Amino acid sequence: MSLYSYFRISKPLAQKVPAAQVESTYRRLRSRTFWGVTVAYTLYYVCRMTLGVVKQPLIDGGILTAGQLGIIGSAFYFVYAVGKFLNGFIADYCNIRRFMAVGIGISALVNLLLGLAGLLNGALGFGSVLLFVFFAVLWGVNGWMQSMGSPPGTISLSRWFPLRQRGTRYSIFSSTPQLGKAVSMIMTGFIVAAAGWQWGFLAAGVAGIIGLVVSLVFISDTPESEGLPSVQELSGEEVKPLDQKPTRELQKWVFKHPGIWVIAISTAFLYITQHAVSDWGVLFLQKQKAFTLEGATQIIGLAEIFGVAGNLAAGWLSDVLFRGNRARPVIAAGILAVFSLAGFLFLDGGFALNMVCVAVFSCSFSVVFCIVAGLMALDFVPRKATGAALGIVGISSYAAAGLQSVVSGYLIQGFETDGLFNFTPVSIFWIVACFLAFSLPVIGWKYLKR
Repeated sequence: MSLYSYFRISKPLAQKVPAAQVESTYRRLRSRTFWGVTVAYTLYYVCRMTLGVVKQPLIDGGILTAGQLGIIGSAFYFVYAVGKFLNGFIADYCNIRRFMAVGIGISALVNLLLGLAGLLNGALGFGSVLLFVFFAVLWGVNGWMQSMGSPPGTISLSRWFPLRQRGTRYSIFSSTPQLGKAVSMIMTGFIVAAAGWQWGFLAAGVAGIIGLVVSLVFISDTPESEGLPSVQELSGEEVKPLDQKPTRELQKWVFKHPGIWVIAISTAFLYITQHAVSDWGVLFLQKQKAFTLEGATQIIGLAEIFGVAGNLAAGWLSDVLFRGNRARPVIAAGILAVFSLAGFLFLDGGFALNMVCVAVFSCSFSVVFCIVAGLMALDFVPRKATGAALGIVGISSYAAAGLQSVVSGYLIQGFETDGLFNFTPVSIFWIVACFLAFSLPVIGWKYLKR
């Protein structure tokens, strides 16, 4: 079997579901698929967050420097950016079940290999340069595999849900990064503190294997592949003329639409801010505020749970409270995100104050993220070109995230004196990015709405 035939979208099943069973079968498979992609993508994030937890042990152990860790992180993001772009376009034609399973399976393998390399390094003593190259290459491979997670997850919403239900479902699905980060920070932080950084990678690998099983068992490709009518027929949704055009033509239409590029640039600043906190927040709390590894990971990890609340609230805020006006909730939540981020970075205080600052930031920032990076784009993107839109937004976003990793790493390392870190320059960089993230789409909202 060729790769093309393995990954291509499933053909309609010849044996149709009896008419009396169509509705119950559709609801059952739709629910299984939705929760399957949600759980699987949550575990995708466990496999990508390990490096953010183990930075301090790697630095303190003299294994890697902050600058090297920044380059390793950027290898992930730059590869992810290209992968998100290409896989977004490819996934529109693919079997989402197989596509998602392959990505998380190889991502789990990468984490297992890095953990084993760490254990062997203790016994064999690899050179620091060799270990740096090994980490950079494998973490770059992980970036490509991780780019295979989001497109099939979002495409599943288009294939299985009518437009009127997608906002609520998307707000739930878009909470998976926060759930994954919370699980990773708390679980991996506890394991690393108890057994060493190598076991953090091994634990993430096991989580990825669980995600692989979930993908294969619970996800269905399309209603038609299960002997059901299309989602438009099942829901009575009107088929618009634009939706009847070929996928390739719709992808070109999306690529030329200026609105998607406004969203892409805005989302780039969102990703700089988001990954600054998730990638460097633990190290910041350890070096700037003298927290232990357990305390730092608990603050960053538990705060991500508040991000779930922000995602869940985003759809209701924009659809119900503000009656479809996406800009107003973005302004309110964006201002709150900037001030809470500044409080986290510049205020002194113990566990409670830092927890509150990061929790408020996570909740408000997630509202901005869900609306700008998701709902605004879905408002005008045709169903068959959802993956293409994600690809365009993704390459901009993760190229920016990769740039953030390098800039942040060298700003932190460059202002270190005798083991003491000055986080003020990098903090200003993060706050400016946060401000631009919510202000740009607000400025262009009237144009986007047209």
